[in-house]
Amino acid sequence: MNASTMAARPNSLAARDGAYHFHGYTNALKNEQEGGFVVVRGDGPFVYTEEGKEYFDGLSGLWCCSLGFGPQPRLVEAAKKQMETLPFYHTFTQKVAAPVVELAEKLVQLAPVPMSKAYFCNSGSEANDTAVKMIWYLNNALGRPQKKKIIARVKAYHGVTVAAASLTGLPALHNDFDLPIAGILRTDCPHYYRFGEAGESEEAFATRCADNLERLILAEGPETIAAFFAEPVQGAGGVVIPAKTYWEKITAILKKYDVLLVADEVICGFGRTGNWWGTQTFGLQPDIITTAKQLSAGQLPIAAILINQRVFEALRDNSNKHGGFAHGLTYSGHPVASAVALETLKIYEDLRIVDHVRSIAPHFAREMDAFSDHPLVGEVRKVGLVGAIELVKDKKTHASFDPKLAVGPTLVKFAHEHGLIVRPVIDSLCFCPPMVSTEAQLTDMFGRFGRALKDTHDWLKREGHVA
Repeated sequence: MNASTMAARPNSLAARDGAYHFHGYTNALKNEQEGGFVVVRGDGPFVYTEEGKEYFDGLSGLWCCSLGFGPQPRLVEAAKKQMETLPFYHTFTQKVAAPVVELAEKLVQLAPVPMSKAYFCNSGSEANDTAVKMIWYLNNALGRPQKKKIIARVKAYHGVTVAAASLTGLPALHNDFDLPIAGILRTDCPHYYRFGEAGESEEAFATRCADNLERLILAEGPETIAAFFAEPVQGAGGVVIPAKTYWEKITAILKKYDVLLVADEVICGFGRTGNWWGTQTFGLQPDIITTAKQLSAGQLPIAAILINQRVFEALRDNSNKHGGFAHGLTYSGHPVASAVALETLKIYEDLRIVDHVRSIAPHFAREMDAFSDHPLVGEVRKVGLVGAIELVKDKKTHASFDPKLAVGPTLVKFAHEHGLIVRPVIDSLCFCPPMVSTEAQLTDMFGRFGRALKDTHDWLKREGHVA
């Protein structure tokens, strides 16, 4: 921590954060020099700093705080009761705590397509890493040792652990980490606005994506392609909503070449897109589903992998051959996290959360669409209660600003001044408010965004970057 900053606020939590805490997704030098943004309490969609300033968190933290940031008495009680009864047990060697059994049963029952078993992890990254290991294990069990390559997409986000970060199609997660690992292939991002060609219809673009996927599979050899990982909506890639007919065409290719589909529902699951699962919103038929975040409303770390009967039988039989499935995590199926997740699902049902998202989504869409005619706004994307507004230099050509200008991050700074936390993906500003938000709260959020957008436009004019 530099001396001037420490002298200015020697006892503040922000200064102590800069002195002692090494963050993820953060410029470490900047945090050391300036200190962190420290949140001390929450209430609904709002969080508050140690100085008492209010901020509307428009991304539900990290796409996860579906019930908001205030304490949830039912979840507090569920955690307390489990802590008082059995605060820890593991899931190795046929042992398990009671709430884990109930949660597994509940998730299999809620699955959008027939699933057989649930396996628990602590994060979406761990879930996707584990799914990769399961797929490799499965193909060895089936006598297909060459069928190991996995396809993911440009702008995909599947996490930060070694295999999951390799699946992620964002270069920043690979730079100087010696990633991606071998056997990861990349195919098109289904973003028509950004990647569609001149004169190409949305359906024709979807066909091109499917044709390119098939060419990739044939070039590599279908006997080498194990799985296709995909988010129903690509969240951290900028809330990319797939082009019309995309999933229908992609699914046909995967079935043709016996390629497993892994639906990464870490962001989309539990009502976010207007259905219990993004898989339902877009008509997918996955073999494996990974999920996390809203599973516990972001209150405790927990993730789950759902596998169908075909996948399970291969894993089961191979575990019998080896005397056990030699993969596991100390905190996999942690009883306290499981109890909280189980109660979260009950709250969703009691609140009729999917109906609420469907009822409020039109207002969310209207608020977003109101920015469509702004000179900086190229595209507005939304489904359910998740969306993005992409800023462009030229609305007609879709030309982006020079990345060195950092237009999106600059808007985020202006938004911060207006008490709004919003996520930039280059120049796309992402929104994922708590699913319990009211129309008035959404209007408040976008009002703050509108003021930040005006500040950004004024700044670009002053600097001569726009007319």
